[in-house]
Amino acid sequence: MKEEYSNRQRRWYDKDPVLSQAIATLEQSDDETQIKIALNLIKIIIEHNIEDEKYEAVEDIINAVGSGIDENRKGRWYDIDSTVRTAMNMLQNCPEPTQRLIAKEMAKMVVDKIKTNKDDEESEE
Repeated sequence: MKEEYSNRQRRWYDKDPVLSQAIATLEQSDDETQIKIALNLIKIIIEHNIEDEKYEAVEDIINAVGSGIDENRKGRWYDIDSTVRTAMNMLQNCPEPTQRLIAKEMAKMVVDKIKTNKDDEESEE
C-alpha cells in the first residue's frame, strides 16, 4: 500500500518525499557512509548558503548551526554522531526550496555510495 502524505508528518523531513526517502536510506546505511555523506551535505549546504548570500562569514554559519543543536538530545537516529547531527541540523534550518535542491543531491550521493559499496563487495568475491 502506498503511503499517504498529510500535513501532520512527524518528522521535519517528511514534507518532501525525495528528502524523506534519501534520509531513510541514509539512516539504514553503515556509519562510515553516513559520516561521508554528512560531510558532503555540510559542504553543499554551506555552498548554497554562500551563493544565496545568507551568511557573510564562516562564523555566521557556525553560529547558525550551533544555535539549533541540543547536546542532551539523543533520541533521533542521527544524534548518535556529531557530524551527522550537524548535517541534519543544517539541512533542517535551510529554506524549503534549498532543502528540495539538496534532497536531490543527497539522494544521488546515497545511491552512488551504495553502488560503490556493492561494486567493492563483488570485486572482493
